[in-house]
Amino acid sequence: QVQLVESGGGLVQPGGSLRLSCAASGRTFSSYTMGWFRQAPGKEREFVAIISWSGGMTYYADSVKGRFTVSRDNAKNTVYLQMNSLKPEDTAVYYCKASQGGRDYWGQGTQVTVDS
Repeated sequence: QVQLVESGGGLVQPGGSLRLSCAASGRTFSSYTMGWFRQAPGKEREFVAIISWSGGMTYYADSVKGRFTVSRDNAKNTVYLQMNSLKPEDTAVYYCKASQGGRDYWGQGTQVTVDS
């Protein structure tokens, strides 16, 4: 089992940047595929980005492609989401997810608000 804690959210102006972090417990972090998802008020949770266990493969939602970058540091048991050129429609609670062998683990989420 793995426990996930997101951080780095906050209030930012349109066009600004934030870097989210997701710290994982456990000694097997490097074996998990890690993903970022978000949920805006009144909307379904949606996929944002995913990174393979080695970091060698990444995939993004079209809405964030070219603006967001997912990365991981397996030595630090942490996955990151660098968010640039933020837009008001990026406002949401951002969650990280660890997946392995059909099991998913979620963090508690961190709020990102993009507003002038």
